[in-house]
Amino acid sequence: MASHPVICFGQQPCGFFPRRFLQAKFVTARRLQAEIGGEIVFFLHDSDHDPRETQTTLRHLRTNEPVTLNFTFANKLQRKFSPLFLKRIPADWPAHTARQLPNYVDLRWVEALRRIAATNCADFCLEMYRALGLLDGIRVVRSSDPAVRLAACDITDCFVDVPHQGEVVRARLLDGALKLHEGGNSYVTLPATPYTKKQVSPTRDSRLRWMQSVIHCTHYVCGAGEQAYLNPADTPEITFVPRDPIDRSDEAYTDLPIQSSHRR
Repeated sequence: MASHPVICFGQQPCGFFPRRFLQAKFVTARRLQAEIGGEIVFFLHDSDHDPRETQTTLRHLRTNEPVTLNFTFANKLQRKFSPLFLKRIPADWPAHTARQLPNYVDLRWVEALRRIAATNCADFCLEMYRALGLLDGIRVVRSSDPAVRLAACDITDCFVDVPHQGEVVRARLLDGALKLHEGGNSYVTLPATPYTKKQVSPTRDSRLRWMQSVIHCTHYVCGAGEQAYLNPADTPEITFVPRDPIDRSDEAYTDLPIQSSHRR
């Protein structure tokens, strides 16, 4: 058990500029830390494979009209099934995106994006959050980290990263077989292949227990969606704290203090 408060919140990479609900989790965690002390841990679930997670909705600075941007991906298979930490970004994506951004964000954030050299979606999002100053004083734990996966508890409700058609895909373990979900009730069953804990990541329902077996947090800041499916009885040692409310929660948050602009 932790000898001091460990305040945790979790999230997939959720936009190359963070969605407002993620920024609210940062704010809630920092407020709680000011009240009780301890450390803050950001559990980055970069093993998720859903490309919709990184959609980034911005508003035009003059007209206030929304636009939704996202990464482009190396190929269709990677886009649909590779985990976010392995979804490669084409070399021309940053420059192409930076040319669009002055209509939507302050120029300091355009320059912050230009400076990032990451070549996959998860790293790019994390480096942008770091450049925005959001990660100052916060420990980041990533679900893609082999050391984290080895240290985590064993789970059977899981995904497994396996090679397929020249890429690594995140296959669901169902009924003893590795499957790719094509939508609805349609699945593609992959050939049987051996795997180790270094390839295993949790599902939505096993994620909290898996994460907690590594982080051992005392407090967990949960979002509105998480409150609907988390079962506090599974982890009675955790105090759950709802995140602070924020408007337009699915849109990107770019109203950050100017002093954060050069933090890396």
